[in-house]
Amino acid sequence: MNSLLPKVVGAILNSIGIFNSKLASRLALLVFSKPRKGKLTTYANSFLDTANKSTLYYNDFAIQIYQWKGPKETILLAHGWESNSSRWRNEIKKLQKEGYDIIALDAPAHGGSGSDTFNAILYSEFINIVSRKFKPTVFLGHSVGAMAIIFFLHKQTYSEAKKIVLLGAPSTFTGIMERYKKMMGYSKTIDNGIDRNIELTFGHPPSYYSTAKLIKNINSHGLIFHDKRDPIIPYKDALEIDLQFKNSTLISTKGLGHSLKGNYVSDEIIKFLSH
Repeated sequence: MNSLLPKVVGAILNSIGIFNSKLASRLALLVFSKPRKGKLTTYANSFLDTANKSTLYYNDFAIQIYQWKGPKETILLAHGWESNSSRWRNEIKKLQKEGYDIIALDAPAHGGSGSDTFNAILYSEFINIVSRKFKPTVFLGHSVGAMAIIFFLHKQTYSEAKKIVLLGAPSTFTGIMERYKKMMGYSKTIDNGIDRNIELTFGHPPSYYSTAKLIKNINSHGLIFHDKRDPIIPYKDALEIDLQFKNSTLISTKGLGHSLKGNYVSDEIIKFLSH
């Protein structure tokens, strides 16, 4: 969205909310859950076509999977919001050279995967299905993909995870929602309605879905990357996660933004995995 459009949409929903707050709140949550980018392009497919492709299912939703086979341990890659598995191009090439078995999946409503809407809880269920099939021991996630990995692992039903790499991970879901609400200019009525809808849909209030809180009981070794000038997820989120992640190391960058793409990050990931 351009800078003006969110306020226009917010004003329309605020007007609807005067007469029907439940409808306006549901629509506001729907707007939040609909990615505008992340579809596969010719450029993305030119790389992803080098993988062995397969499909698994969660309920009726297709999960698009890409595998670059290797003799070493299996690594699962989970991209972030409005992206797809091609965002890992640089990391995958380097992991291939090291001989790792690489699994990447497209998130709900992204790339080649199903669903019309996205949320990190559904994404965590996709990750669960893929993990049961391929048994990864290393998890690498960017942004909300990193959050979804932690949502999956905190349940303590999967015991194979040895190492976790988090890039630009949000600390709390409430922080994401607060930034969204502010950007849209929603009224307090709609703000509260969104929170009620989340609790009714997923069984917990937004405050429950916190990477920092849920990571406390995960014993895997962790590596956290975050840019100090990240314009999307504040750097303080990384500090909060690192404080609670018992076996983690935080690497702070400058100038890589939220994407954290570049040889420095991918080289540090390779170093972390080799020890």
